[in-house]
Amino acid sequence: MTNRILLCLTAGMALGISACRSANSGVHASTVPTARVAVAQRGNMAQVLTLAGQFQPYQVVDVHPKVSGYMQHIYVDIGDVVHQGEVLARIEVPELKAQLEEAEFRVKQSQQEIVRAQQEINRAKALNFALHAESVRLQQAAATRPGLIAQQELDDARAKDLDSQAQIDAAKAAMAAAQQHAQAARADNERVQALEDYTTVTAPIDGVVTWRYADTGALIQGGTNSNEADLPIVRLSQSSLLRLRVPVPEDDVQFIHQGDLLEVRVDAVNRSFTGKVVRFTRNVNFETRTMETEVDVENNDLAIAPGMYAYTALQLAHAENVVTVPVDALTLNTQNQHTVYALDDDNRIQVRTVGVGVQGSKLAQITSGLQPGDRVLIGGQEKYHEGEIVTPLIATEPASETAQKSGGMIDLDSNGSSGNSH
Repeated sequence: MTNRILLCLTAGMALGISACRSANSGVHASTVPTARVAVAQRGNMAQVLTLAGQFQPYQVVDVHPKVSGYMQHIYVDIGDVVHQGEVLARIEVPELKAQLEEAEFRVKQSQQEIVRAQQEINRAKALNFALHAESVRLQQAAATRPGLIAQQELDDARAKDLDSQAQIDAAKAAMAAAQQHAQAARADNERVQALEDYTTVTAPIDGVVTWRYADTGALIQGGTNSNEADLPIVRLSQSSLLRLRVPVPEDDVQFIHQGDLLEVRVDAVNRSFTGKVVRFTRNVNFETRTMETEVDVENNDLAIAPGMYAYTALQLAHAENVVTVPVDALTLNTQNQHTVYALDDDNRIQVRTVGVGVQGSKLAQITSGLQPGDRVLIGGQEKYHEGEIVTPLIATEPASETAQKSGGMIDLDSNGSSGNSH
């Protein structure tokens, strides 16, 4: 009986101890906190900047005549497509005809002077030949038979020989003067002829006539100075090649390089294409805080009109096959460094300093401090501390992201036009 009582007491004590242990174990498990965790993955990161741009003509030329006169005829009107060298208008300048005739007469006159000078040279040479030969004969005869020829006659023959040589030199000088006169006459003739040619106004470039300023019979002032009051005849716009101008915000200027690709969409003509950055101003506008960036766009069919808007997508920073984690996994420490709360194999928290590269709205590139497969807390890091054990709740997150950015204002005052005189 006593043994049975002892066995019962022993069994009861064992059951009590076991129940206490189970109770203590349950309390410990309930105190381990849970935490949302993401796994570091390999993926691609990119930032795409969407901007509104405006098409501008590649060149805009105000066509002025070189000479003043009356509009004899104008052959083009607004909207006409013209080609380089095509006649746009003719100016009538009556006094130029008289000047041209006078210049041509002077050229002919100078040519006649050259002919006369050449004839004078030939005559002087012939006379010199005869007088020199006569002087030589007299000197030879005097040498053979002294006293046969008077010294005075010898001296006269010698003097005539020397005088004829001087006449040759004078004739050659007259020839040089005549040639100079002829050159001056030809230059003046070319000048007047050029002015006459300027009465025919031709297109300096291929383009479209966007405005016409003169009509037949109007008095036209020559574009010989920078007086803006002198109106051109027409304005030409080179529209077969357009400049698409997009304003890149100041913060994104660092990513712009020549040759960068842009996706362009023109809703007005339902056209999409890929363009390349060909130039940018390297200057940030003080008011808009943007830098004008240009893309050259072929427009041979003239379907896109200058002034139309386009929507562009420009890829900025990008990285491929890199380690990524959710942005919510990042925190800043007191040294303003990025950190993450990573878990070791025992689910214990380790605070790690990491390097951050391209950052989007959801994901961030990790350049150092993490490897693919590492687990990091996402959100609520302030509730945990280093060394704490947590129960991870794995969240499914994407590995790649293309972050969309927008910004920039179109500077409507920048028309990119240039005025030239022709």
